[in-house]
Amino acid sequence: MSKKIKPKNNIILLDFKTTEEKEPHDIKFHIRQFADMVIFCVSAFLIGLVTGAADALFGIVLLDLTGIRQSSPIYFIPFLAPAGILIYFIYDRFGKETQNGMSLLFERARNNRTEIKLRLIPFVTLSTWMTHLFGGSAGREGVAVQIGGTIGSFTAKGLKIKNKNTAKILTISGMAAGFGGLFRTPLAAVFFASEVMTVGTLEVSALLPSIIAAYTASTVSGLLGLEKFSVDLNLLDTDYDIKFYVLLCISGILFGIVGGLFAYVLPKCKKLLSALLKNPYLKIGLTGALISIASLLLYSGRYSGLGTNLITEAFGGGEIYAWDFVLKFIFTIVTLSAGFQGGEVTPLFSIGASLGAVLAAASGMPILLFAALGYAAVFGAAANTLIAPILIGAEVFGYEYIPFFFVVCSIAYVCNGNNSIYSLQLKKQS
Repeated sequence: MSKKIKPKNNIILLDFKTTEEKEPHDIKFHIRQFADMVIFCVSAFLIGLVTGAADALFGIVLLDLTGIRQSSPIYFIPFLAPAGILIYFIYDRFGKETQNGMSLLFERARNNRTEIKLRLIPFVTLSTWMTHLFGGSAGREGVAVQIGGTIGSFTAKGLKIKNKNTAKILTISGMAAGFGGLFRTPLAAVFFASEVMTVGTLEVSALLPSIIAAYTASTVSGLLGLEKFSVDLNLLDTDYDIKFYVLLCISGILFGIVGGLFAYVLPKCKKLLSALLKNPYLKIGLTGALISIASLLLYSGRYSGLGTNLITEAFGGGEIYAWDFVLKFIFTIVTLSAGFQGGEVTPLFSIGASLGAVLAAASGMPILLFAALGYAAVFGAAANTLIAPILIGAEVFGYEYIPFFFVVCSIAYVCNGNNSIYSLQLKKQS
């Protein structure tokens, strides 16, 4: 585990070796450390195999259900309210604790809980499928990360080795496997899982197992038919002037504000709905009915589901309205606040891509590039992470554009108000 050093000017550095590791030890200590890491790496490989298969099943079925809903929205969207009531009943009757989702992974990685029940996996998978089939606006990464993290936690519990970091390393490795297997972006997955726990630090003790788990899961899910989303921007021969770089910086500020605002509003909306509708069945049922009505009135479900339709429009030369990112923002906030299951990341991708396309069209900039920058930067700002969004931009749109992603994602990261969609994320010093 890395040791944080707090120098002047509130800059957080990483000291990759603890005091204990710096002190001399006998050969038995080093052999034990090496043996533990071998066990972690083998375990990470197995976690990647299982998680990759689970991601493929979850992701392929989810896309099929999305296609079914999009082909006949009138037959599904009106039934979001009863679907929500059924979702809450299942959790309330059979798995109350599993409702906490991502928070369980944070607690497990910090040794604040001894286990995560395996029943979380079918609960979160089935409830997310229902949310998407009936028109809720939600993501999918939360499910994949929870699947991987739960498998990693279960594996850690079964290992009989005396290492206080076992739960942390394998839970984080599982989270990397879940993210990497679903999005097929293993490098971004490694750094997402390693930096999301505490802002400004990397859990370096988990890096090697996370790499093995993420790449294994990505390979397995790909072999099982889960396709990777990627776009060729084809902009290398474009000449850029001072106006371009000024707008690049301005877009980074706007992406940071939008991502940070999403992370700020989400818990506020959850608290507000719970205060107004104290009965959870009434909360999810009434809110689900309102979402259904609004979804059908506003372009027959344009803002339902993952938001991949908006991403396709942004990168495929389709029509993006100036209000698309605002409405997707609102629909996603309300859906998740009501108690429907899913995640935030893919809707954040669509919000960012839509906003980027609008900014580019208004300023005469390359639409594909700014949509790509928004895709990565809004996600990074909302998750309060820096390296992961840069790398997801590189893995989806091309490594040759890393300088652009670095500039914009860094600015967005600074301008997000230190907010995060993950409530248990330890925040950076202010």
